[in-house]
Amino acid sequence: MTKLKSVMVIEDETLLLQAISKKLELSDLNPISCSGAEQALDYLASLPELPSAIWLDYHLKEMDGLSFMQKLKANPTWATIPVVVVSNSASQDKVHNMLALGAKKYLLKAEYRLDDIIDTIKGFLSEEVTSIA
Repeated sequence: MTKLKSVMVIEDETLLLQAISKKLELSDLNPISCSGAEQALDYLASLPELPSAIWLDYHLKEMDGLSFMQKLKANPTWATIPVVVVSNSASQDKVHNMLALGAKKYLLKAEYRLDDIIDTIKGFLSEEVTSIA
């Protein structure tokens, strides 16, 4: 039996976090649910195995997505984790800054269904497997 790939979800809206986590489970992925960026950084520091990808909401209460990405990329161990930013707003500056920091994609919540976002993440995960092989 193969081990499920894990996706860290950083989302401060509780109901949305639960819905995303459930959808990931139904898509044969293991969700690591975080209600904020600080919690996610604590998890990354303590998890025995890093997540295969990160689903990052840009607007979080205690730290925005840009600050989280800066902290993530400053740590060489975490810097290679693919990040998909999912947000309610996307100014050109926000999108440019997040992509410049290494986010793989910046998606507007209103334009994508959960299944579409999960398919995008699965695409990055399969690229990771083929690049290693």
